[in-house]
Amino acid sequence: MIMSRIEAPRDDVTGTLVDRLLAGLPSEAVLTDPDVTVSYANDMASFCEAGTPAVVVLPRTVEQVQHVMRTATALRIPVVPQGARTGLSGAANASDGCIVLSLVKMDRILEISPVDRIAVVEPGVVNATLSRAVDEHGLCYPPDPSSWEMCTIGGNIGTASGGLCCVKYGVTAEYVLGLDVVLADGRLMSTGRRTAKGVAGYDLTRLLVGSEGSLGIVVRAVLALKPRPPQQLVLAAEFGSARAACDAVCRIMEGGHVPSLLELMDRTTVKAVNALAHMGLPETTEALLLAAFDTHDPAADLAAVGALCEAAGATQVVPAEDAAESELLLQARRLSLTALEAVKGTTMIDDVCVPRSRLGDMLDGIERVAEKYALTIGVCAHAGDGNTHPTVCFDATDPDESRRARESFDEIMALGLELGGTITGEHGVGVLKKEWLAREIGPVGVEMQRAVKAAFDPLGILNPGKVF
Repeated sequence: MIMSRIEAPRDDVTGTLVDRLLAGLPSEAVLTDPDVTVSYANDMASFCEAGTPAVVVLPRTVEQVQHVMRTATALRIPVVPQGARTGLSGAANASDGCIVLSLVKMDRILEISPVDRIAVVEPGVVNATLSRAVDEHGLCYPPDPSSWEMCTIGGNIGTASGGLCCVKYGVTAEYVLGLDVVLADGRLMSTGRRTAKGVAGYDLTRLLVGSEGSLGIVVRAVLALKPRPPQQLVLAAEFGSARAACDAVCRIMEGGHVPSLLELMDRTTVKAVNALAHMGLPETTEALLLAAFDTHDPAADLAAVGALCEAAGATQVVPAEDAAESELLLQARRLSLTALEAVKGTTMIDDVCVPRSRLGDMLDGIERVAEKYALTIGVCAHAGDGNTHPTVCFDATDPDESRRARESFDEIMALGLELGGTITGEHGVGVLKKEWLAREIGPVGVEMQRAVKAAFDPLGILNPGKVF
């Protein structure tokens, strides 16, 4: 394997490494204090090993990133790229003796073009910052992960992240038109385009989106924008079972409706959000479905969807009266994962996506897994995409409960594959799901993906130990 070529550097090598890095970086961009560098060791995933970095670098320019990669290649030192470290798969976790390459200081919005409907940004730009900036031009950048106030565009590209609005507007990959990427040996490569159309050569841009920093370092991105839609209105529908809520989802999609958001929160999640934020959500419900429309007549669309929810067995359907009430409901959904973490102190957040037609089977299966392992497992889901986030709540100080949590996590992934789904809809593979990736894509798929990795990174220094 490629990764076997990398060894943790010795102390003398570390000294040489720092000296070489300082030859092309300002001193404040090179962090060596162990009390500081340890804080860059991992992202937000549970059960993912993390090593001790030799050094953390925070470049501000493309040339500085190139210098880091040339140094790493010369010394055969692994490099782990990082953004805001809000990821949930361990993809940003350090390996022993590595250079952590944090891109958060490269945070400039370089261009916003209303005519071409593009933005050109550096990787450290925070998702919400970009959204607010383009909004001033009457435009929007649709991908909106729940962590949008913290996560960076580079991290979104690395993990091919999604968000609440994907049911209508799609995921990050559909908005990345072109990239500037520093390769493992320090060369700079441009991919893609800034035009509305373009099919020249292999689509290396799409290949790099979702590659989790294993093929190159994104230093600039050309992003597609859309006209700012009308203010959306949200409807909340209560159901006596998760199966009934999933039936409503199927009816909505089969009926040709195009909601801007279609989200599900199960009973456990609703109670957790209430406990955390005292929002007064209906705890008597077994499942709460949130549907939104950003059309020119959202009230009419909500009325049609409300009727479908009632036909599927909704016990109550309540459309929001205004934008403020709509935003309150969306805030409840965005708080779901944070609220579930507060239940026991630690969570394992799964990211299994199944065909919409099997969503009810998925939720029923998760409930059986929770009973089997005597665990609290809350589910929030991008229901319109079939993308579920089963969240296992457990006490990390209890070895038996931790074991059961990991086993339940794996069983949920197996269930997703059994239902014709995928092990990750938007969080990526990282460290957490390497074994499951091999099961999903098969031995030939693994062989071909490793061949791609070797072509981009023959020394195996880019984010080793991730994905494969």
